[in-house]
Amino acid sequence: MSELEIPITDAENFIYCLEVVPDAQQEKSTAVIKILEDIALNQNIASIYKACDTIEGLEESIGYLVNDDHNFKDYEIIYLVLPGQGNSILINNYYYSVEEIAELFEGKLDGKVIHFANKKILDLTDEESQYFLDVTGARAISGYEFPSQSMSSAFTIDRVFFSFFYENDDLKQVVRQMYHKYNKLCTLLGFRLYY
Repeated sequence: MSELEIPITDAENFIYCLEVVPDAQQEKSTAVIKILEDIALNQNIASIYKACDTIEGLEESIGYLVNDDHNFKDYEIIYLVLPGQGNSILINNYYYSVEEIAELFEGKLDGKVIHFANKKILDLTDEESQYFLDVTGARAISGYEFPSQSMSSAFTIDRVFFSFFYENDDLKQVVRQMYHKYNKLCTLLGFRLYY
């Protein structure tokens, strides 16, 4: 596959990344951290990274962002790098449904775009996605339909999505642009966005 042409945004933008790891107490630099550092240097998109290994850790991290971070309004994208399938996520060998996650973050994600890396397959019904959006207040939820053991979306198409989003606030246009410019990769991974 040829190298992606990743657009660089003009103004500094922000994403908040939560990654599920086996042990959050172990200070270890993950591939995701290295990617986020590269995105900050080369795409002008800064991030805050948190690792968690329990549902309580996930809730606490979002709670910190919403309640204690005075720059919360600057983070339009919440980037979730965690395993799962269909309408559930996997944390510490336990599956949590999208509905359970929505109730956990009821009213806390107002106007945010929740983006899942392709570690978790995003396959929601219209009712499930609408429930999540209505309960959390999120603007959109996005991710991928197909898993890929050989290719992490964090290395490739996620970077493009972040840049396109910060260049153009119209989500329909962002999806069109992604499929127009990177049709093969978007189709291979099954990029999808619910809003």
